[in-house]
Amino acid sequence: MRKSRTAILAGSLSLGLLLSACGSVNEGGSSGGSTNSSGDSGKTMVTVVKVKGIAWFDRMDEGVKAYGERTGIDTRTEGGDDVSPEKQIQIIQDLIAQKPTAITVVPNSPEAIAAVLAQAKKQGIITVAHEATGIENVDIDIEAFDNAVYGESIMENLGQCMAGEGKYVQFVGGLTAKTHMEWVGAAKAYQEKNFPNMVLAEDPIESTDNETAAYEKAKEILAKYPDIKGFQGSAGNDVPGIARAIEEAGLEDQVCVMGTSIPSAAMKYLETGSIDKIFFWDPALAGEAQLEIARILSDGGKIEEGTDLGIEGYKNLKKAAGYDNVFLGDASIAADLETAKKFNF
Repeated sequence: MRKSRTAILAGSLSLGLLLSACGSVNEGGSSGGSTNSSGDSGKTMVTVVKVKGIAWFDRMDEGVKAYGERTGIDTRTEGGDDVSPEKQIQIIQDLIAQKPTAITVVPNSPEAIAAVLAQAKKQGIITVAHEATGIENVDIDIEAFDNAVYGESIMENLGQCMAGEGKYVQFVGGLTAKTHMEWVGAAKAYQEKNFPNMVLAEDPIESTDNETAAYEKAKEILAKYPDIKGFQGSAGNDVPGIARAIEEAGLEDQVCVMGTSIPSAAMKYLETGSIDKIFFWDPALAGEAQLEIARILSDGGKIEEGTDLGIEGYKNLKKAAGYDNVFLGDASIAADLETAKKFNF
């Protein structure tokens, strides 16, 4: 089975995901307007991430630091030790008192933090969000790509890997994680239309973006559904946790595992075949994109259709349909083992 699955996965991705191997933060990209100036050097911008201490947001922190070094803006990352929306709210409340130029945020629950972001805006603080389509009380929300297309792309590959039949499950960091729910919703709709012989075994499973939790829940799924054929992960820690359970059960050749992760977290499982393919965008460049939007706004500029942030994957922003302040990049990446080797994060 492994040979046939490998052949399938080696095929090109028909939905056209971007594949640009970013060896370092903003490598090869122009700095756009992000150059050191006396006007920028007095600014402070803080990026509030979903949780500190995991590979995804460690990588975003690299971009935040690199952006600050390049522009002279005082930049840093803050975040809680778990994905509690209440901890994000407290962090933002504390930041409001410090009156930074901007707060950028990757929310665990867009609905939960809307009120505290309104407080920030009342204090004249610029607010920018990421992974939060439709969030209230932000100046701009920047998405790395069209979330529906991303979810469909994962399912296109998962369906091919599963030969279009069998049971599968979907993991999300949390049911309040808006982008995760958009991905799995789009994937399910794509499956129903294109792979009618596949069956979603149950509603999305919450991992709290914790690898151990994903591992334990994947073991439960394997016990509950001995005939399971596929797993889709959304949070960065889902796919490695699932893969660990698959590997322990010796099911690398029987079960397909795909979803969002970065090469450094997934590589050892890609090598054993317990992960088949990962989908991602560079968190470092997403961190830079948020900050560059905040800088443009702080200088009195505008974000509009076609805006070039000078950052790879964010050089020709598109306005999301139905929103005035949501913009899309073109930064998605799909990688099997050989492709993943091209990345150093």
